Order: sequence, then structure tokens, then C-alpha cells
Amino acid sequence: MSYTATPAGLDAATFSDVLRVAGSADFDRWQEQIRRTGGCSDPIRLTGATKTIDPTTKTVLHYYSTDEEPGGMLRIACGNRRASRCPACAWTYAGDTYHLIRAGLTGDPDKGTPHTVRDHPRVFATLTAPSFGPVHNRPGTRPCRCGTRHGEDAPELGTPLDPGTYDYAGAVLWNNHASDLWRYFTIYLRREIARRAGLTQKAAREASRLSFGKVAEYQKRGAVHFHAVIRFDGPDGPDTPPPYWATLDLLTDAIHAAAARVAVDVPAAGPEPARTLGWGTQLDAQRIKAFGDGSEITEQAVASYVAKYATKAAETTGTVDRRIGNKEALVLLDVPDHPRRLIEACLDLHGLYPDRKLRDWAHMLGFRGHFSTKSRRYSTTFGALRQVRADYRAAQQRAALGLPDPDDNPEATTLVLAHWTYAGHGYTPGESWLAANIRRDLQLNRETAREALCDELALEGAHP
Repeated sequence: MSYTATPAGLDAATFSDVLRVAGSADFDRWQEQIRRTGGCSDPIRLTGATKTIDPTTKTVLHYYSTDEEPGGMLRIACGNRRASRCPACAWTYAGDTYHLIRAGLTGDPDKGTPHTVRDHPRVFATLTAPSFGPVHNRPGTRPCRCGTRHGEDAPELGTPLDPGTYDYAGAVLWNNHASDLWRYFTIYLRREIARRAGLTQKAAREASRLSFGKVAEYQKRGAVHFHAVIRFDGPDGPDTPPPYWATLDLLTDAIHAAAARVAVDVPAAGPEPARTLGWGTQLDAQRIKAFGDGSEITEQAVASYVAKYATKAAETTGTVDRRIGNKEALVLLDVPDHPRRLIEACLDLHGLYPDRKLRDWAHMLGFRGHFSTKSRRYSTTFGALRQVRADYRAAQQRAALGLPDPDDNPEATTLVLAHWTYAGHGYTPGESWLAANIRRDLQLNRETAREALCDELALEGAHP
């Protein structure tokens, strides 16, 4: 008589499904598929076939069909950027964001920016929301207004001192218009630069260009704020040096002046008064250092910071990462009081401002913009980074199958005929548990490799 213990935290039904999957004849191939997705939490399932043909001789060089795959399906990564939805795909997205932002700071000819961008004036700017009422915080070494010295992870941080007087409607309307505020900021910034340079706007545009990459982050109080890398370039972008008057001080002054000018009017509706929305007074713009000198605002730190928050959203405040249809759902989802009130404000205001789609974005506390954006000439694009990864994998597959490489012989072209059908997404309970373990193993391997590389670089620095 044999007995197999159920792993801790795993119910009997899920454990039974784990044993079914692990005991299947094609389990090794299933594992291989999941490893190729990085341990994706919600893979896309496809059925279909591909045929690689020599167009000259009509010879079939390779044929692939999902009929031979586990369950008759091919599983590919979902590609979701949110860490709360899929940590594996979010890790890939964060990596792409890191390389995109870093390429615009250090330069990378393969990613569209020369190394000379390090000599261009660059700042890391943070634009925040105004106050909608006093909240619990950690003001340096002083106690909070409530008289308590809150711990770093205290649950009350960011919540109102008096929820009854907090402007919840104003907070969600501000989030909802945050992208408009950013757009006006970029317009006024160019005008303020021209004014300080003593030029017309047209002349300033002909002599210089602004490039930026930004990410949105939620504060604990539920208000969105933006972190942005802003860089001065020459008239043709990063390949040309900025004009003599395009200094770091001029850029910093222009940022502060432009933020102060931004105003977006929201009309009165029902019981809600007319509002004029603008940026908060806590605006910060610091020079990005090319090399470490004890400063925290280094190229590496900025790229890492932006990449970290590119995979997060409003769920960091205690809300959920899916749309909410009504207030009753908030009770079932056990949403904490402060984000619950913000969501309720969105639902209440939807009928007053239907064009703002506040109900659709209630789970985002009203914010409806993109979390990570950049100007066209800042550096490379996400699409280009994904294409490089796809080309690399395609080259690996050609080599494994013995197919000709078009880079080696441009005349050795092949024709690929493919037909794919969507067959669903996700896992069975047992598959989900196994995939999570694969993802953790891959993450541990990456962290181990990263630590080894850091140790190696530290030794090289100590013994040049």
C-alpha cells in the first residue's frame, strides 16, 4: 500500500489534476512549451499547422502540426504587462521597458540612439496631483498629523484623516484627466523653452527637439503621478547635438514654469461644481548623472525605476485589476475602504460625465491613459524589441531544423504557409500549479545569474 502526501496549500482536486498532468506521456513536451512562455500564467492556446516550402522546387522542407502537441494545442505567452495578471510576461515587458529607457540615456546604436546622448541635458521629472484632503503620511522624522509615527508598511498610509471631507470626486476626475494634463504640459514646455531662449516657437523647434519617456505610478492615496525622462536633442533628434542655449538649467526652469501653467477645466454637472484641474506643487526635476557619483539619479537607477512601475497599476492601492460593474461587487471583492470610496465615486460620476467613461475605468480609479509612453525619437520601440526576440528564436529554429538562413544566402528563400485557430486560454488547476513552479524556477535562475554577474563586475572593478 502506497501513500502520497498532498503538498501544503493544495486541495485534493488540484493535486489529483497535478498527478494526471505529470503522469501523462507527453508531460516533457508540455513542460517545454511552458518554459518557452517563461511560465506564463494565462497562455493562449492555438491549434493549426505550418508548412515550410522551397518555392523553386516546391519541396516541403518542414511540416509542423499541433496534432502531435499535448492536448493537440500549442501554448504561447499571453503578453500581459501587468504583474498582477502574469508575472512571467510582466518580467519580459519590464525588461523591454528597461532597455528602451536605458537606450535613450546611455545610447545604443542598435536601438536608434548614439552614445553621444549622454552629453545631452537630461532630467528625471516627477509631476504629481494636488491635495484632495489631508492623508496619513510619514513626513520625515516628524509624526503624522494624526500624532502617530507610522511604520513604512502601515495600512493607513495614504488614507484620509477624515474620509467625510475628502474630495473623492475631485480625485477621480483628476486621474481621469491626467493624460490631458500631460499633453498640455508638453505643449507649454516647448513654449517655455522658446521664451527662455529668446526665440519664436518655430525657431526653437527648428533648432532643437524634446524627447521623453514616461511611466505612470499610483501613490498610496490613489492619485496617479508621472515619472518622465526628458532629454534635449538637436533639430534631427538624438543624432544631433542640442544648440548652445539648450542648457540643463533652462530645461529645468521651463519644466517648472510649464507645469504651473497647465489648467484643464471640468464643467459643472448635477451637484458637482465646475473645477479647474492642474498639477500639484510637489514637482521635482533632477539631473540624470551619466556615471555613479553617490547620486541616486543615475542612468541605471532611472531605467530600473521606470521598468519597475511599467508593470504595475491601481491594484497597488488595494483595488482590483479587472473592471467592476456595480457597487455590490466591491463587497464581494473585499476592497478596502479608501479605494472602495474612489471606485464608488467613479460609478456615481459616470452618469454626470458619460463621455469620460468613468464606469469603465472605475477599477483604475478613473485613470484611462497609457502607463508607459515615449516620444517617437526617444529611442527604439517595443515592437522593434519584440521583433529582435522573434528573429532570434526563428534563427534558432532554422538552425535546429537545418533550414537555410537567408542572411547567409539571400537567394535561399523559403515560403511559410500557416493556419492558426484560437482554442482558448489558461490552464486546468493542476497545470496552473505546475506552471507557477516552472516560473519560480526560472526566476530563481535569473536572480542567481544576475547576482553572479554583479559579483563578477565588482571584482573587475576592484582589480582592473
